[in-house]
This record gives sequence, structure tokens and C-alpha cells, in this order.
Amino acid sequence: MPDSSSRPRSKSFSKYTAGWRRVVSNFSPSWFSTTMGTGIVSILFHLIPFGHPVLHYLSLIFFVTNALLFALVLSMSILRYVLYPEIWSVMIQDPVNSLFLATCPMGFATLIEMWVFVCVPHWGDWAKTVAWVLWMVDAIAATSVTVSLSFILISQHYVTSLERITALQLLPMAATIVAAGLGAEVAGILPNPQHALGTVIVSYVLWGMATPLAMVILVIYYQRLAVHKLPSRESIVSCFLPLGPLGFGGFGILYLGKVTRELLGESNILSPIAGDVAYVLGVLVSLLMFAFGIIWLVFALATIYASSPFPFNMGWWGFTFPLGVYAANTMFLGKQLDLMFFKVCGTVMAAAVVLLYLVVALRTVQGAWQGTLFHAPCLQSLKEKQEDKPEEA
Repeated sequence: MPDSSSRPRSKSFSKYTAGWRRVVSNFSPSWFSTTMGTGIVSILFHLIPFGHPVLHYLSLIFFVTNALLFALVLSMSILRYVLYPEIWSVMIQDPVNSLFLATCPMGFATLIEMWVFVCVPHWGDWAKTVAWVLWMVDAIAATSVTVSLSFILISQHYVTSLERITALQLLPMAATIVAAGLGAEVAGILPNPQHALGTVIVSYVLWGMATPLAMVILVIYYQRLAVHKLPSRESIVSCFLPLGPLGFGGFGILYLGKVTRELLGESNILSPIAGDVAYVLGVLVSLLMFAFGIIWLVFALATIYASSPFPFNMGWWGFTFPLGVYAANTMFLGKQLDLMFFKVCGTVMAAAVVLLYLVVALRTVQGAWQGTLFHAPCLQSLKEKQEDKPEEA
């Protein structure tokens, strides 16, 4: 005979599982990864060096789609925490689910970048100001995520063994690295040299805050792989995530060097050769990060081959953005060095990202329609807390 005390507790928890409430309450931050994937596809169509009018229109289509998608995901997320504010506390304490908060500023950054590419050339100075303000918002959000999630990780009382470390730990750092690279692009369009130089300096600071920390985590992650071998099949796609900080980190430092050379070449700040030094160092660091990324790309492909088949989940979006930003860095290196090798390699990787995006997007639509993707593990902690309350009383 069922325990009568379980009835009110089940009834109180039903507000999270009944009808549309199940979708809202289980709408986890990982859904922002869909905006990252859609955004990087629009950016890649714009960056492909072998230009064609069709690529431009495809870039615009994905840009508009991403804007609508971001608005939808953001609205659902706000609705989730307005209706169920108690979910926020359990979500932020979850060692895995909370890391996906970093996907929000990264998804937003892809929209700002396309705004710079598409809207600024047509709409002029006011569009530049909008891009600058939006970048400030993104930079503050990204920095807050990086600092807060990193501190939460090291201050929580739960014990996290080396075996449980995954490449998802790179997400908070990747948000600030993306903001740094975006800042370089925004600085390149600002009409006021002082504003542009200030933006560049802040971007260098952001890059320096997050990139070394990402490298430290890569060392820990490599040790975890060496000691405990491949991760579980459910989190296997996270093996592509190291390409994110390496790809956009290389892209950002190279773009920062390019913009710094242009700004300092027109002023008397520092030494006359400071801009050239920043550009050369940017090229070298970007090239080194490209080379380091090759190792992790091979590791990722070999891991996927050794572990397939594996179940579909929202983590599959980890295929798109990291490989996409790595392709962007490769193509930008080809443009700056005027080497066809990098241009072709970057284009091939961009094509692979588009194909992966189509597969993952289709599976996501199917999973969302069937309701199988609306599952937030942190709600289990909330349920356990609610079940313990009557016993404590």
C-alpha cells in the first residue's frame, strides 16, 4: 500500500511536469547551444574566401534564423526562472548543467558578429554604435560567467573526482575568449580611434583572462583522459570542445594584432613598431593554436570513431561551434598569410560544419517535437529537496 505522505509531495512536484509546464521547467541553458551552432554557420558562410552571391544570401538566412531562435530561447529561459525561481538555485549548483550558462553570451556574440559583417556596412555610424554597446553587454556577461562559474566550481562542497572532469569545463572560459575576439572586430569598425584603442586593450585583457586558464583546463582534461580513458558515451561529443578556445583564441589574437597595427600605425602611442610587433605575435600565436588544435581534432575524431554509436542529446551541438571557430581561424590565417592551403582546409572544415549542423538540427527538431530533449537533470535535486521537507518537519 503506497505511503500516504508521498501524495502531497507528488502533487506539489506535478507543477513541473504537467502539460506545457514540463517543457518550461526542463528548458535548460543547454538550448543556447543551438544559437551558437546556427550563428557559427552564418559566420562561416560569410568568411569562406571563395565568395559567391549564394553564400551571402545563405549567411543572411542563417543570421535571421539565429536572431529568431535566440529570442525564443531567451524568452523561454526567462519564463522558466520567473515561473519557477527555485530552479535557479539548484541549477547554478549543478556541476554540469550550470556550465551551459556560458552558451548564452556566446550565442549572443554570434549575432553581434553578423551585425558587424552585414548591418554596419549598410546602416553606417549608428549601427557601429549599436555593435559597440552590444559588445559591452556581451563582454560583461561573458566575464561574469567565467569568473562566477569558475569560483562556484572550486567552492562547492561536493567532491568532483578527476574521472568526472570533462571538456565542458572549458565552456566558461570560451565565453570570454569569444568576447575578446568579437571586441577586436568591433574595434575595427569604430570611427573614434580612442574608443577603438580602448576596446582593443579591453579585448586583450579578456583574452589574457580566459585563454591561459583554458590551457590549464586542457592539461587537466588530458590527464583525465590518460588516467581514466575515454569519457562516457553520453558525454563523448564534448571531446570537440577543446577546439573552441583554441580556434577562437587564435582568431581573436590574430584579429587583435591586425587592428592594433592599424590603430598604432596612425598614432604616436608606444613605439612606432608596436603595432607590427602585435600583429606578428598575433600571427605566430594563432598559428601555434592552429597546430595545437590539430592534435585535439585528431583525438576527437578518433574518439568518435572508437565510441560510436552513441545516443543523441543536446551535447551533439558540441560538434558545430568548436569546429566552426577552428575553421574560421584557419580561413583567417589563410587570408592574412595569403596561403591557399589554409583557405582550402578552412573551407573544407566549414563544409563539414554545415553538414553536421543539418544532421544535429534535424535530430533536435525531432527530439523537441517528441519531447525527449526536455530533460533537466537538476530537477531531480529539487525533487529530492521537496521530498525531504515533510520528513524534516
